[in-house]
Amino acid sequence: MLRIGVLGAGHLGKIHLKCLKMIPDYEIIGFYDADEENAFKVEQDLGVKRFDSIESLVDAVDVVDIVTPTVSHFDCASLSLRKSKHVFIEKPIVTTPAEATELIKIANEANVKVQVGHVERFNPAFLAALPYLNQPLFIESHRLAQFNPRGTDVPVILDLMIHDIDIVMSVVRSNVKKVSASGVAVVSDTPDICNARIEFENGCVANLTASRLSMKNMRKTRFFQKDAYISVDFLEKETEIIRMKNIDPANADPFAMMIDLGNGKGSKQIFFERPEIESINAIQRELESFAAAIITNTEPPVTIMDGYNALDVAYRIIEKLNT
Repeated sequence: MLRIGVLGAGHLGKIHLKCLKMIPDYEIIGFYDADEENAFKVEQDLGVKRFDSIESLVDAVDVVDIVTPTVSHFDCASLSLRKSKHVFIEKPIVTTPAEATELIKIANEANVKVQVGHVERFNPAFLAALPYLNQPLFIESHRLAQFNPRGTDVPVILDLMIHDIDIVMSVVRSNVKKVSASGVAVVSDTPDICNARIEFENGCVANLTASRLSMKNMRKTRFFQKDAYISVDFLEKETEIIRMKNIDPANADPFAMMIDLGNGKGSKQIFFERPEIESINAIQRELESFAAAIITNTEPPVTIMDGYNALDVAYRIIEKLNT
């Protein structure tokens, strides 16, 4: 059983603690939170021991789960790695690509496992879509949220869009050739709404929009590829597959939806599918996957390099906004 401790017991940290209680591979040793009042309440409500310092918690565990504000990620992770602890770290991995580069070096020297908390990789709607994704050529994503002061210490790119950057990078698997972006800071000191266009060397183009000033919440991504269109609703946990196949009209179902390609090119039949969506807790699933990677000595599903790549593209977008 892996002894684990949680750094940070805010909104997300409490969710992590509750999920960890449900995973047999972990033994929760305790948590640390800088807010004394909140730490006392969490200890009472969840029955988990609170530690008085980050160092004392790190020394007592095998695995450190970092759910602190982004600005402290590097210090918490580097301390843990230098003590040879496995580290799960929430997104974005750290504050800057330079910090991420240094953290990768420290992790390699420590020879331990590191997983980054890009939780949308474990969204059941995305998992259902994965078998159908095959070299998409155009991707369009909208991640819109109602205003919440929590998270406005960073640009919307690092707060919201980075989820979709990671999803796109995990699917496309090609080097980024060009980045274009526009955005506006409306109520905070950093951009609250942004649109980015990412062009890849393999020809794929991704158009991403993120806003924290929307009247309603939306988390949808659409993948367009040869003979198929895949829609993933990360919020509603729904996936729709629309595929086209060549077919002889004489043998087609008379009630089927057909497209005549014209100029003697034949016809295609349109097929609609709604894959069954597994009912899972994405945060619990990602924490389970990290335990499995440690126990079996395999690569975590979201590696430290994945975290770096998403952050690097996010900063390229931010740089375009600044110029």
